Amino acid sequence: MNEALHDHYAQLADTYDETWAHRPEYLDWMHDRIRRGLRARPGEWIADIGGGTGLFARRLLPYATERRPLLCVDPSAAMLARLPRDHRLRPVAATAEQIAAHGVPLPCDTFDAVLVKEAVHHFTALEETLTGLAGRLADRGRILVVTLPPKLGYPLFPRALDRFAAAQPEPARVAAALRGAGLAVTTGTEEFRVFVERDHWLHLVAHRWMSVLSTFSDAELRDGLREIAEQHPGPVLEFTDRFAFVLGVAGTT
Repeated sequence: MNEALHDHYAQLADTYDETWAHRPEYLDWMHDRIRRGLRARPGEWIADIGGGTGLFARRLLPYATERRPLLCVDPSAAMLARLPRDHRLRPVAATAEQIAAHGVPLPCDTFDAVLVKEAVHHFTALEETLTGLAGRLADRGRILVVTLPPKLGYPLFPRALDRFAAAQPEPARVAAALRGAGLAVTTGTEEFRVFVERDHWLHLVAHRWMSVLSTFSDAELRDGLREIAEQHPGPVLEFTDRFAFVLGVAGTT
């Protein structure tokens, strides 16, 4: 994680969970899709790569035990500090690259299930890292990558949308990397309709809730907020959130 991104998440950590307060139904919806895709079972070794504050890791705790805790992996110590205190949940301060390269000590050599939720755009070497993570799967182990497409339908200012698209890998590239690592891969797309109060949305953008927003100066962000306000004068914003789900399974090819 580069220094600017590290600072972004350190500053965001204390309020990160609050940014989702307007969408509790989304968290339930996404967890249901993750649960069905990951097919985790009690007592398996599970890792949430880029798990942050554990928004989804904590929803997977019924599958974890004290002897086989769920590993919430994130390079941001500030984000990990927000994890709930539970013996079934173990924070791991590391990058995905370090996990892929066996660069940090872990209580297990292989994983039965790995979740990568909206984190692949932070991988410094996408194919290499996904190949390394695939290599850490046990027989019949699963890796589920949930990612946004490069082209978003969010009510953001054009420069933010363009900058996001430039840095976001295509889901097809993720799928190809996992196939290249020898996994059996299936892909799908899910949509979630979002309704959010305009003032709350502007608040989220102003506080740089998406990492791409941390790449803009204060003045640029103010200009962007003005553009959003002019383009969306109504009290409620409505848009579609689209997610690609890429599932790789080991030992089936």
